Amino acid sequence: MGLTRQYLRYEPAALFGLVASARAAVAFVALRGERGRYVAVPACEHVFVWDTRKGEKVLILKGLKQEVSCLCPSPDGLHLAVGYEDGAVRVFNLLSGESTVTFNGHRAAVTALQYDHLGGRLVSGSKDTEVIVWDVINESGLYRLRGHKDVITQVLFLKEKNLLVTCAKDTLVKWWDLDTQHCFKTLVGHRAEVWGMALLSKEKRLITGSADSELRVWDLTYIQEVQDPDEPESKKSKGSSSPGAEENTEDETLELDEHPEERIVKCSKVGSIMREGRDRVVTLGTDRMGKFLACHVSNGGQNSEEEPEKSVELSLQEEIQRVTNVKASSKIKSFDLILSPKGELKMVLLLQNNVIELYNLDLSAQVPQAVRVSRITIGGHRSDVRTLAFSSDNIAILSAAAESVKIWNRSTLQCIRTMECEYALCSLFVPGDRQVILGTKTGKLQLYDLASGSLIESLNAHDGAVWSIALSPDQHGFVTGGADKCVKFWEFELVKDESSVQKRLSMKHVRILQLDEDVLCVRYSPNQKLLAVSLLDCTVKVFYVDTLKFFLSLYGHKLPVLCMDICYDGTLIATGSADRNVKIWGLDFGDCHRSLFAHDDSVMYLQFVPKSHLFFTAGKDCKIKQWDADKFEHIQTLEGHHQEVWCLALSPSGDYVVSASHDKSLRLWERTREPLILEEEREMQREAEYEESVAKEEQPVAERIMEALELYREETAKLKEHNAICKAAGKEVPFPVNPILRAYGNITVSAMSSELEESLLVLPFSYVPDLLRLFNEYIQLGSDVELLCRALLFLLKIHFGQITGNQMLVTVIENLKKTTISRVSEARDVLGFNMAGLQFLQREIEAKEEVTFFADATERFEEKKRKRKKKEKMILAVL
Repeated sequence: MGLTRQYLRYEPAALFGLVASARAAVAFVALRGERGRYVAVPACEHVFVWDTRKGEKVLILKGLKQEVSCLCPSPDGLHLAVGYEDGAVRVFNLLSGESTVTFNGHRAAVTALQYDHLGGRLVSGSKDTEVIVWDVINESGLYRLRGHKDVITQVLFLKEKNLLVTCAKDTLVKWWDLDTQHCFKTLVGHRAEVWGMALLSKEKRLITGSADSELRVWDLTYIQEVQDPDEPESKKSKGSSSPGAEENTEDETLELDEHPEERIVKCSKVGSIMREGRDRVVTLGTDRMGKFLACHVSNGGQNSEEEPEKSVELSLQEEIQRVTNVKASSKIKSFDLILSPKGELKMVLLLQNNVIELYNLDLSAQVPQAVRVSRITIGGHRSDVRTLAFSSDNIAILSAAAESVKIWNRSTLQCIRTMECEYALCSLFVPGDRQVILGTKTGKLQLYDLASGSLIESLNAHDGAVWSIALSPDQHGFVTGGADKCVKFWEFELVKDESSVQKRLSMKHVRILQLDEDVLCVRYSPNQKLLAVSLLDCTVKVFYVDTLKFFLSLYGHKLPVLCMDICYDGTLIATGSADRNVKIWGLDFGDCHRSLFAHDDSVMYLQFVPKSHLFFTAGKDCKIKQWDADKFEHIQTLEGHHQEVWCLALSPSGDYVVSASHDKSLRLWERTREPLILEEEREMQREAEYEESVAKEEQPVAERIMEALELYREETAKLKEHNAICKAAGKEVPFPVNPILRAYGNITVSAMSSELEESLLVLPFSYVPDLLRLFNEYIQLGSDVELLCRALLFLLKIHFGQITGNQMLVTVIENLKKTTISRVSEARDVLGFNMAGLQFLQREIEAKEEVTFFADATERFEEKKRKRKKKEKMILAVL
């Protein structure tokens, strides 16, 4: 028996380079007794709390695997509710940073969260179109509200009333009575998706924002207030609607019932606020007092101040006054407002380019202008990182993007140097780790000195993008490949600096290799005898370095090879392509040893682990995978990134892997001492896939019925055997309870009415005899007689021939006949007795109060009955 090869496991060590993700909204949080200083932002699966004054990260609320999709701080400022991509909602304590409560009820990403004014209830909306109200104190769900047909965009509690307002991408705004858990009003005045809404003027105004340039304003009148007996009659008739409201009411509201909302709230459109831009509303927001309204649109933000209402006759323009526009340095993804005790309005903006900006608005000024007071940027790049590199001592990490190159300390994860650059595509540390070289999209090679953080040389190396750069094994120079179909060889040299007495490092072009296609990647063999060049024609050509003569052509990929690497001993070359495959070739004869389906999307980067035949690949499918080039086996998958992985780099020791993704994050992975056994890894992967499939889609009811019947058969056989043993021994011994039954109690298989017939239809007949015997026992006990009779009659219908032809089931059918007739008669008698009692109570109440009880419901029922009979007559006439 051969020895099983053991590998060492790589584990996630850190996430850095990320200020904030743009997936969810930013929110002010109260921390250390201060409001308006600390902000909570989503950061992939975590939540970061930043100090906007110092620009420091003060707290990390750690998540699991799923990305954060929504944030909402509690009214008391002590907790933060976080919604995730998988539909979970977790409540964190901001003092300890620990998760205190987890709610699981949604089947898709959480898109909206809101606390009530006391913080005891939390409402969540999701992409699954459902709204759930949670009891935070008892850590349980209260009720699920269904009615929307598309993604929920915002949810609002009304403070004074037990009401809920929700809006969604189905163009509807719905009002829910939480006492009865039903929708009593739907506003249908929008022609496109409703993206946001806000309550103003002590919840007397509702403003909704849609995809057009119109902010619709609705007047809310609570009927209980209008019908107050202490109010004068004139005021009752007038209400609180503005002039012109009645003419818009009919075409802007849809009443779902016989005017049920007239007993709760009246909602009428009073006008519109026209925005300057034509871009859609992203969201609407207010400060906690409801005095300021901010409208976030796709190209910026604008704020409107609402003055307190002086009288009902004020026009809409007088009530809501325009204050200012806030134009950020980049595209705004979300915002939050807070009114400070000094009277200043503070606004925090989360931008698309990994930046948080804080603005102050001085309201005492004659013309208020938003002033930027702080900006958090140093923690990350403004754009996607496209190249990474490790220093030779494994301590420094280089990351470069479209606007800057940053040097990070691996142990502290602090950015120790930031330098402006052009759009970087490839990079390397110069031997000695005192300088770095970047290859840019414009074809330049830029040489930076790390001590001074300055650009010391810039050369126009290629006429197109410099796609790849590789250090020569002798460390005397490097080679570059570009979109101008050239491979250029460079050497390091020391030249005299004009501004200094000392010499400085420079780059000298020594040779060129002209090719027929764009060069995508170049790599030296470790002995520096061969050079591999990946071309746009999907091939990899290998040349001798000394003479530049052609040696091998590696062809077989269907799309261009984007990345490749040669192992430490020069025997193997691995190539990764846009066709999602990795091919392993022998570098002696150019034969393909194995082709592996590596990723579900393009393979973006590939690198061998130093001193081994193991290699890592990064793909657009958000995954990083480790492979064995000798055994052609997949070893491990590193999951964590939420979007495409652009590049990775391994430390010279092989102990660390750093990766960069489109989600703006850099992740560090560390090699542990824990051995990784492939069989165990495969088993864990299968279990994870099974759990994920179960979580997404419940096990079919028929399978659950079969499992329950199998368990019943096993336990029945064991009980018979146990009774026989006890009888032979002449003494009673307690029957051991099955561990499953001990853990879960009495197992029941529940099925919806729609699933019942379908599940029984696919149930094999071998299970039917046991099921009929169990039906007989349960009907005798009197439990769920109606459901069991329905199932029994359906089974008799579909298996009539087999049941009647089976002599073993004759007795069972006879017993079922007796028990069902008796139990159905008993149920009918109980139902008749209850109906008679209810009718007696109805007559008593009608005689006492002189009103007709259930009149509306009875009329509607009779009307439906008449229509049904009329329809049946028409069908019979046609037949």
